[in-house]
Amino acid sequence: MRNRALATGVCVLWSWLAPAPAAAQYGVAGSERATGETYHVEVGGYLWSPTPTVLITSESLGIIGSNIDFVEDLGIEKSTFRQLKVVLRPATKHKFRFEYTPISYDAESTLRRSIVFNGQRFDISLPVTTELKWKAYRFGYEWDFVYRERGFVGVLLELKYTDIEATLANTFVGSEFVRARAPIPAIGVIGRVYPVPNISITGEFSGFKLPGGIDEDYQGKYFDFDFYGTVNFTDNVGAQLGYRSLTVFYHVEEDEGDLKMKGFYFGGVLRF
Repeated sequence: MRNRALATGVCVLWSWLAPAPAAAQYGVAGSERATGETYHVEVGGYLWSPTPTVLITSESLGIIGSNIDFVEDLGIEKSTFRQLKVVLRPATKHKFRFEYTPISYDAESTLRRSIVFNGQRFDISLPVTTELKWKAYRFGYEWDFVYRERGFVGVLLELKYTDIEATLANTFVGSEFVRARAPIPAIGVIGRVYPVPNISITGEFSGFKLPGGIDEDYQGKYFDFDFYGTVNFTDNVGAQLGYRSLTVFYHVEEDEGDLKMKGFYFGGVLRF
């Protein structure tokens, strides 16, 4: 269903953009280009408040771990995080993108069931301190193969680097932690339209999935969906409101993680 909806959106976007004259491209004299499309560097800062879903299983010394729900079992709660996005645009249809999202949770709770984490057993009723850190990096190239004064359609080629570390601690049991780090390639699409000259609507999706049939001990996926609107006060300053969904799954032998972050964000952009 997601692929069908995405294909429909691209077709609608294409039909919107197709009638625009070819002369109305970036840098062409007489163009009535939309506000906010004249820049070579764009820097955005955002506050994102996602709802977390975090399930982690960690094996050690041959001891199979429990499937631990960090929300229900350990009490992590919804928080707000900062995001940084940078776009370098050397030419009209070509962009190099960088994004950094540091995610961090801290919680204290009393266990309502016994769990095994990284080979260590934490019994029911024990107080446990939890720390979860997730650093998400995104390096990408965007080629807007259709570019008009009212918007564009492009393809994304990306390398996503994820660094996840989870720590559980108790005064009597001690402290245990697991860490998962990996670069992940991804491909995707992006589209933008301007209903009015200074307001744009943008949607993008990128992802990668390692099929389980290749090796049952190694599986993974990374899906990133972003939908947002931008109000451009001038070519150099704008404000954004959007919704983002980020999904990461990994399975390495007996270790497994399933993390989802979904929620709204807002921020501003500066362009030069």
